[in-house]
Amino acid sequence: MEGLEQLKTQAGRLKKLAGQWSSQALEYVHQVPSEQIYAAVAILLFTSFLLLLVRLFKRPKANTILLTGLSGSGKTVLFYQLRDGSSHHGTLTSMEPNEGTFVLHSEKSKNGKENPVHLIDVPGHSRLRAKLDDVLPQAAGIVFVVDALEFLPNCRAASEYLYDILTKVSVVRKKIPVLILCNKTDKVTAHSKEFIRKQLEKEIDKLRASRSVISTADIANDITLGVPGEPFSFSQCQNKVKVAEASGVAGEISEVEQFIRDHVKS
Repeated sequence: MEGLEQLKTQAGRLKKLAGQWSSQALEYVHQVPSEQIYAAVAILLFTSFLLLLVRLFKRPKANTILLTGLSGSGKTVLFYQLRDGSSHHGTLTSMEPNEGTFVLHSEKSKNGKENPVHLIDVPGHSRLRAKLDDVLPQAAGIVFVVDALEFLPNCRAASEYLYDILTKVSVVRKKIPVLILCNKTDKVTAHSKEFIRKQLEKEIDKLRASRSVISTADIANDITLGVPGEPFSFSQCQNKVKVAEASGVAGEISEVEQFIRDHVKS
């Protein structure tokens, strides 16, 4: 009982002290000119409004990497190699996007010191490529996978798809970096990345010429590749375009991992 009485006494003292402080605060407020009070309130409201705008319009740093390319180029195998170090015997074909957020398999031994990567494997079938437009706004980089073994029969189709990507307004304006990844280069009959680069540039140069005649309605949305009057080169693109080699089945993916880390910071 004695302890309870002490608590009541302390509570009463605190209440009395709070009342004194409140009275002193009100007295001080009454002494301050009303113009200063209005100005202080206006500054507080304006500052709060600015902070709200910053929170609304500040974009989080993108951490999404898109894997795309023709069907059969090995995108899905690369996805699983990056995620868990497994090739799944190289027999996977995806008709729906494979998607996941994870620390790269090669970095898991670093005890969580690396930032997770949001990786999306976009199906390469022509009827499903529209899905790419849905995820481009969040992309920090694009990995365009090319089958180095079956490159020549697919060169035209790969060039057309790559041309479409490089002329997308969202890719050019955001300067989204593109890695052209020549996959399956562990095979003896695979074409080298230099050969693939030169052939893609030649085909895109032809496409650039054939698609130069466009309707007036499309002019506003058209992105022109390269320098007029000069043969096309990837070095002329407004966004960075790099060519590298890999083998998803063999787990030789260091160059694509480096590309990812260059654009999704730790």
